Amino acid sequence: MVQLSLPKNSKLSSGKKWPAQSGGRTKTFKIYRFDPEQDSQPSWDSYEIDLDTCGPMILDALFKIKNEIDPTLAFRRSCREGVCGSCAMNIGGRNTLACTKGIDEFKGSVISISPLPHLPVVRDLVPDLSNFYAQYASIEPWLHTSTPEPEKEWTQSPEDRDKLDGYYECILCASCSTSCPSYWWNGDRYLGPAVLLQAYRWLIDSRDDADKDRLDRLEDPFALYRCHTIMNCANVCPKGLNPAKAIAETKKMMVERA
Repeated sequence: MVQLSLPKNSKLSSGKKWPAQSGGRTKTFKIYRFDPEQDSQPSWDSYEIDLDTCGPMILDALFKIKNEIDPTLAFRRSCREGVCGSCAMNIGGRNTLACTKGIDEFKGSVISISPLPHLPVVRDLVPDLSNFYAQYASIEPWLHTSTPEPEKEWTQSPEDRDKLDGYYECILCASCSTSCPSYWWNGDRYLGPAVLLQAYRWLIDSRDDADKDRLDRLEDPFALYRCHTIMNCANVCPKGLNPAKAIAETKKMMVERA
């Protein structure tokens, strides 16, 4: 289920329709449009694309729309390789990355594209991630150690390094957190799957000495314990990670230290 943070008393309506400029295989992209500086209500604009003149990915279609049809369309993008997380959005009712999602993966003639659920909309497909990044900063995602700074680097055994697999790969795209109902309802206090996965990544780092302080900051009825393990986060993660497992392991650490 998608929950968009719409303007007060707003109601999505049908917007402009842009037919394909040539024949061939076509697909219609129904895209959420809203510019708070100009629009009183959001709308769905429809763009019919000739797939024979478009790249294979959803992001290619967005580029084609912006470059050839409607330059007013706003969206974030950067690496185009599934590394930066910038182009995270809701595509066909599911959070994912536009750069790694193929157009042919969607059946039917229409693909709906909207910004990440729950978050306020800056413009069109661009969500406001200010709170998400502030929550990430709150866990202090860097090495805390009392050992003297080495000449080259802090080392760890291969076994300790292997413990970080499945956690360090997070690209902070926010797909998981914005697919979580608990985050929709308590996003001001619940840190959400992405941030809690990052917190666990530092809790299990053998080079870090601040596990007690890190757990103390998470010892809150909302910060950690709003997770109900419905697994939306793991289902949508474009990197195949499992934030729910990280959250469960963190809860286990809380119990063991009590």
